[in-house]
Amino acid sequence: MICTVIQNKGLEDVLDALEHCEMAEIRLDRCPLSIDGIRECFSSDVPLVATCRVSEVLAADRTLNEISASMQCEKRLVAAIEAGAKYVDVEIEAPRSMAKRVRKAAADNGTIVIRSYHNFDGTDSGQALLAVMDKCFNEGAEVAKIVTTASDAADVNRVMALYDEVSPGSLIAFCMGETGRDSRLDCLRKGAPYTYAAMDDNDAAAPGQWPAEMMRERLYGDFRFVGQGTGQAPLHIPASKSFAQRAIIVAALADGVSRLTGYAPCGDNESALAVARAMGAEVSIDGGCLVIKGIGATPGCMDILSVHVGESGLLTRLMIPVMAQVSRTPVVLTGEKSLLGRPMKGVREIMEKFSVSIEHVPAGSEEDAGKRVSEEDASCCVPLETKGPLVPARTEISGRYGSQIISGLLMSLPLSEKNSTFTVHDPKSIPYMYITLDVMKKFGVKVGNEMLGGRDFIESGGDWTYCTDIEFKVRGGQRYKAADFPIEGDWSSAANFLVAAAVFGRAEIEGLDTTSLQADISIMDILMDAGASLSQVDGDKGVIAVQRAPLNAFSTDASNCPDLFPVIAVLAAFCQGCSKISGTDRLVHKESDRGVAILEMLDKMGVDAAIRDNTLFVEGHSLAQRLLTGTLLKGGRYSSHHDHRMVMALKVAELGADGPFEIDDTECVSKSFPTFFELFDRLQTK
Repeated sequence: MICTVIQNKGLEDVLDALEHCEMAEIRLDRCPLSIDGIRECFSSDVPLVATCRVSEVLAADRTLNEISASMQCEKRLVAAIEAGAKYVDVEIEAPRSMAKRVRKAAADNGTIVIRSYHNFDGTDSGQALLAVMDKCFNEGAEVAKIVTTASDAADVNRVMALYDEVSPGSLIAFCMGETGRDSRLDCLRKGAPYTYAAMDDNDAAAPGQWPAEMMRERLYGDFRFVGQGTGQAPLHIPASKSFAQRAIIVAALADGVSRLTGYAPCGDNESALAVARAMGAEVSIDGGCLVIKGIGATPGCMDILSVHVGESGLLTRLMIPVMAQVSRTPVVLTGEKSLLGRPMKGVREIMEKFSVSIEHVPAGSEEDAGKRVSEEDASCCVPLETKGPLVPARTEISGRYGSQIISGLLMSLPLSEKNSTFTVHDPKSIPYMYITLDVMKKFGVKVGNEMLGGRDFIESGGDWTYCTDIEFKVRGGQRYKAADFPIEGDWSSAANFLVAAAVFGRAEIEGLDTTSLQADISIMDILMDAGASLSQVDGDKGVIAVQRAPLNAFSTDASNCPDLFPVIAVLAAFCQGCSKISGTDRLVHKESDRGVAILEMLDKMGVDAAIRDNTLFVEGHSLAQRLLTGTLLKGGRYSSHHDHRMVMALKVAELGADGPFEIDDTECVSKSFPTFFELFDRLQTK
């Protein structure tokens, strides 16, 4: 990225300049800004570097001594940090006490610390440069900045050789002067997170500095960034199908008329409505509001031969225990497309704990439909038959195959006349269990629960990443009551737009709740760990702004949010260094074998990646480095594997490709997000 240096300007001029920068350094030693003015500037969404040189403050005011000058610098830098500075640059010569206090403020506020060395007289020996760089890191640098004056190519080569000694993204090194002019761009080729440019030809902060416009033309050429057009409304994210499907089924089981607001149709949601109607619920749609008159469900309250669950794995697993609970007769669950042949691992084993049998129904003629084939392993495929009754129990079950069948049990067991207690060992996708409990509670049914774990869990304050067991205590004899229920926006869908903006431009997004229980809200943490610029206004449900910033490799455990894997794999391809995404064992039985699909996608794009020890490793490079080295992702024909998540990730990746993508099946996005392409086109309109 290009960081434009802003100097010798007052508040209004600084704010105006920021409107034209993708990133900026504000020279607090050269701009006459009050503390309030500093706070206003650094509240900008533009990634900003706060710099205040003690030597410059001393030169500007001869009445000051070094102590008072360093105190002034410290005060200005801390104000910038607290207001939201992305980076803070502290010269290596700064007093240690000042540097220590600035580093603490940076650590408290998530600001990246740069320790910088400048030599305006020449370029040191290679050994001396290494020593200076080591000193920067030893004195708290997360990024070291080494800038010298070059008199010949050998000087430049010694400085640029420093990149061979450090981790990607942790060094900004180049040379001043006419001889070192090209190194200001070449440093991006080497992996620097950003470089510096002047506002214009007459405002260079150091010898050899390029004007920003000239550098933009040289770096980006005709590359097209994304962002909404001026004056356009924020992109509105549709309703979460995780919440919608659960709420639809619970409303169908409830006594009375429920209203679900914020509804957005998609394949899986429409399948849930079809199931609700099959159970006898009355369903109508009034704009974005679903009106559902429920059946007042009790155990064995209906005779139903079959229900069609479409292509939804969640709906299938919810309805297995629900049908066993409410139907007096065995029920066959039928499905379509990718759901057919997708193993329901662990389902039979878990349901047997509650005296429910699961049998596969072979595909074939009606004459064959009555024949049942038992499978000896722990998997079964749709079509399948669930046969109750669901019998309350005190038992233990494995959570290794995911949360969906457990959610179905949580929804069904409270209807039993007796109590149940069960412990889930090694739980996966924990947030989705709590979404289920949250929806149930809104409709008048409560289930006691306690997350358990070892020392890591206790010390984390209850972080479900470290949870080893969950105990559920279900009181029987409960009944669902009609309710008005707002369906919140879908973080799984939003992730694609958040990543696209973080890598390729800017976007404003609405319809999301940053206090959500949805597991895929983890995309916010992942993006912040990678270095993206994110902000939100007007509370937890306000508009979220995302803007490009220097991105570095990240490490995350996506076991609880496997739907994020495709798009964060694309994100990792544009993050400098090797990103590590654990939890790949959760990818096998999705709409595709996503681990295989992701590796195939990345390999064809020209991205080095591998899966080892339940972890996806992705070697990434910044967009700037890819542009300068000719390593944009490769255009061409790609397979979606008929997986809606893969299609959306491929469209995000195409923004950083050297040619268009031809995707074999894009219609499958209708499963979760039928308006995806329409909204994505808006993102690309500037």
